[in-house]
Amino acid sequence: MAFIKLYREKLKDNYQFLDTIFKSRNIQWGVVSKLLCGNKIYLKEIIALGVREIHDSRVSNLRKIKALDPTIQTVYIKPPAKRSIENIVRYADVSFNTEIYTIQLLSEEAQRQDKVHKIIIMIEMGDLREGVMGEELIAFYGSILKMPNIEIRGIGTNLNCLSGIMPTQDKLIQLSLYKQLIEAKFNITIPWVSGGTSVAIPLMLKNARPMAVNHFRIGEALFFGKDLFTGETIEGMHNDVFKLYSEIIEITEKPDAPIGELGESGVGTSYVPSASDDLGETSLRAILDIGLLDMQPQYIEAEDPDITIIDASSDMLVIDISNSKKGYKIGDLISFKIKYMGALYLLNSDYIEKTIG
Repeated sequence: MAFIKLYREKLKDNYQFLDTIFKSRNIQWGVVSKLLCGNKIYLKEIIALGVREIHDSRVSNLRKIKALDPTIQTVYIKPPAKRSIENIVRYADVSFNTEIYTIQLLSEEAQRQDKVHKIIIMIEMGDLREGVMGEELIAFYGSILKMPNIEIRGIGTNLNCLSGIMPTQDKLIQLSLYKQLIEAKFNITIPWVSGGTSVAIPLMLKNARPMAVNHFRIGEALFFGKDLFTGETIEGMHNDVFKLYSEIIEITEKPDAPIGELGESGVGTSYVPSASDDLGETSLRAILDIGLLDMQPQYIEAEDPDITIIDASSDMLVIDISNSKKGYKIGDLISFKIKYMGALYLLNSDYIEKTIG
């Protein structure tokens, strides 16, 4: 069975690196755990770091977090669906919101549960995912200000997740101005301006973050140490907290090009013949015990630089080991570095064992 391994000490190093830079700038932050897909083994590792605020986009995952530690502040990081309102109030201390109707439902449910439910009002700032339009923000805020059992914890925005719009200094200054406008209009103080995700960390490290932006939501940088502006690893962080291991189940010298009448494969693709195809050429191919049910080949990279990924079917991955000097044999494990989306597929698969290293 293929397995994914979380390296505890590397995760701890990344967490401490982030916690130090956030605390030195008086920034509050929470860990986005949606990558972990509710896996209790890994959630326990996050909690053991000392995390006091965890964000997720699945209510079922927040339920597991509350079962592990009821004192952790849980944040539901997308606008609630009507059918989930009861459980969101029950298991999420805070939720992101963009609709007056939904907040009214949260208010009514919070009264039934005798709770105060906190909300973050998300503002549309160009990425075109969730968010209240800026010109409607004041009227929106005024409509929900006095709703019973609702506490407006702050405002926020989401960038880079849909259209790739980056959180530039100008964007975050604009978010800060919304805070000033609301506070002046309603004579209140907004505790959180949540404008920071992993993609905004480079701005913070350059001290280009507006001081009003005082709350970050961090997932990818914690687990992959990635600077999303450059694609490089942030200096001082690890990019291999997770690794994938898969076993070799066949090694055979085979032709480089398929032989026979071509049609559509079982996964809906077809081999495209090339002018460079030479039916006399062969390569040493290995088959691994993992496939498209569990991962997408473009999101993994063999640690052995002399291995080439050829293709995958639903349950098997074919690699070329012709140039490797490691002398692989049946039963050996091949290790892979994983990108964020690759880890998401793997962690969501019931067929991949989850381990700690």
